[in-house]
Order: sequence, then structure tokens, then C-alpha cells
Amino acid sequence: MKKIYPTEYSEYVYKYSEEYNLDPLLVFAIIKAESNFDPNSVSDSNAMGLMQLVENTAIDVMNSINEEIDISKELFDPETNIRFGCKYFSDLMALYDNNLNLSLAAYNAGMGNVNEWIKEGIIRSDGSDIENIPFKETNNYVRKILRDYNIYLELWG
Repeated sequence: MKKIYPTEYSEYVYKYSEEYNLDPLLVFAIIKAESNFDPNSVSDSNAMGLMQLVENTAIDVMNSINEEIDISKELFDPETNIRFGCKYFSDLMALYDNNLNLSLAAYNAGMGNVNEWIKEGIIRSDGSDIENIPFKETNNYVRKILRDYNIYLELWG
């Protein structure tokens, strides 16, 4: 099972999980779902690297940490991608009062969609009804991360 749920890039995952107050096992679950630990992964929506960051998100993170990078190249660098991904996810956790379900939904579908779903009463602001997430991909994504996170906790916790 540990081969199926690896902890590759652990030096960066642990470093930036600590810096941004995240559980490293959650970060491993996100990386597994996003890229399956392939640092050169590019999605259909042009999300890049291990944690699958799109250019606009990377620019927002870059501005928030006051650091400039060459996005088209450096997002494929495992350390940079994990640092930026952890920072972004940490910001989502802060925005959603440490609500893991809502933060995961926003990581996948964007804050605008999640905020709209809450506003329209499609999902609750406490994130307790993830089965109501209207985007099938996001609905499955949140469930997959939660499942994989629990497996990581069992195997490596």
C-alpha cells in the first residue's frame, strides 16, 4: 500500500507544510490526486506541476509572497510548486475558517464557484454536505482527497 500512496518529495512537503501550517499527509493526498507525483504533469486546463497550479493562481501566490518566478518553467520545479501549492491551500484554509471540505472544493473549482454555491444555498457554509457540490469533478475530487488523506493517515500517520 505504501507504494500506491508514496511520500515522494517529502523534504519539500514537510518543509512547506510546516511553514504554512498544513498536515503534510494532506499535502501528499493532494499531490497524489492532482499529478500522481509527476512534476511535469499538465492538465487539460493548463494546470502545472505536482500540485497542478494554473498561471493565475501562481501569479496571485507570487504577488502575496512578493517573489517573482518564471511561471512557465519554475512551476515544474518540485520545490517551487509545492511551496506555491501549500501557500495557496493555506490561504484557502484561512479563507474558509479551516474547513477542509470547502477548501478542497475551492482548490479544485475555484473560490468564486464555492462562494456562489454557499450564497445560493447549494452547499452549506460548514461544508457538511459535500454530496451537493454541483460539479461532478469537484464532488468526486473532494471525496477522493478525503479518502486518500485517511489512507495516508493510516499508512504514514
